[in-house]
Amino acid sequence: MTTNTLQAKEQDSLKVSVSKMLETNKTVVQEFILLAFADLHQFQNLLFVIFLLTYITCIMGNVTIIVLVRTEPSLHTTMYFFISVFSALEIMFVSVTVPRLLANLIAADNIISFNGCFTQMYIFGSLGATECYLLAIMVFDRHLAINNPLHYPAIMTHAFCIELAVLPWIMGFIINLIPTIITARLEYCGPNMIHHFFCDLAPLQNLACSDPFISNISTSLTAVFDVVLPFFIIIGFYIHIIITVLKIKNDEGKQKAFSTCTSHLIVASLFYGTAIIVYVKPEVSRYDKYLAFMYTAITPMINPFIYTFRNRDVKNVFMSSINRLIKQGSL
Repeated sequence: MTTNTLQAKEQDSLKVSVSKMLETNKTVVQEFILLAFADLHQFQNLLFVIFLLTYITCIMGNVTIIVLVRTEPSLHTTMYFFISVFSALEIMFVSVTVPRLLANLIAADNIISFNGCFTQMYIFGSLGATECYLLAIMVFDRHLAINNPLHYPAIMTHAFCIELAVLPWIMGFIINLIPTIITARLEYCGPNMIHHFFCDLAPLQNLACSDPFISNISTSLTAVFDVVLPFFIIIGFYIHIIITVLKIKNDEGKQKAFSTCTSHLIVASLFYGTAIIVYVKPEVSRYDKYLAFMYTAITPMINPFIYTFRNRDVKNVFMSSINRLIKQGSL
């Protein structure tokens, strides 16, 4: 074997070794720092109290809805079944981000591991997508009840309701795998400070050393399927519902039909309004974390009150339960 051949082999071997070393060192970031609301450091204690009260109110309100629907026979209907599933989803959705935010504010616990960050991002995105699809399922239920009242009981059987309730979870957790995997495979070799209170797609993409173009495209496409498409489905159903209700000659019938939909319409508008602004465009804005807190905590907190105080059936059951508890306490 000639000397030139040996040198060529050594060079090839060195190139392979360097290539492998560079490949293994693509991502050197092992953890991220969640800056959250560090720019408001003088208000950290006040923010902690506000966010803690928001979280407690959200959990208690949604648990109350679930208990009322489960224990009151008059609420054992398809509509309230979906509302109880929605309340359970809200509890999980808010619990993915707010407890860590509270730890960040009170104990300066702002470090999250690489794997923990992407796990949080995947679960949060999947639950958010599930909520979008579930809201569309709920308006489909109201559309069917108003436009096909005679066939409604035969169509919305218990088994079909279960299938409709499970479908959003399957779609949400499958679709969000794509942007999560693509974003996780980016190179993270530089700054590791996230200007947000939880791990989200756009802030992580902006930290990547490699080109996040494909990741940005996957995020926007996922947002179209998870947020925009269900939103337009809801709009389409409501347009048809309004047309049908306006044809009802009885004013009492009109009011009853609208009353079953207004609560859902308010909830959907609050959630989609902020989610579309944040996710359809992947560029990071300084206001994204404030908008994110609106749909991650504020909206889940006020949803139970919307369903309680704008829904006559739930309000009557709630007041009856309170009166019953007062009478039992006075005995």
